[in-house]
Amino acid sequence: MILPLSFVEGGQQVVIRELAGGRGMCQRLTELGLNRGTKIGVVKNDQSGPVILSIDNSRLALGRGMALKIMVEENS
Repeated sequence: MILPLSFVEGGQQVVIRELAGGRGMCQRLTELGLNRGTKIGVVKNDQSGPVILSIDNSRLALGRGMALKIMVEENS
């Protein structure tokens, strides 16, 4: 099931399926390493404040607005 990143609970692993933002936002996310097919872990998402992600050995904080535009699917 595909859903926005901001709805994923902490501790889950997901795969990015689509970036639904504008050209500038998509370019910025790509520069940060968030591309289609990228596997990421959601470290923290307590429904207020930023969403904390784990990509390889790095941590990344995203605002809730950006997280709403990143469509993900559970990593199976």
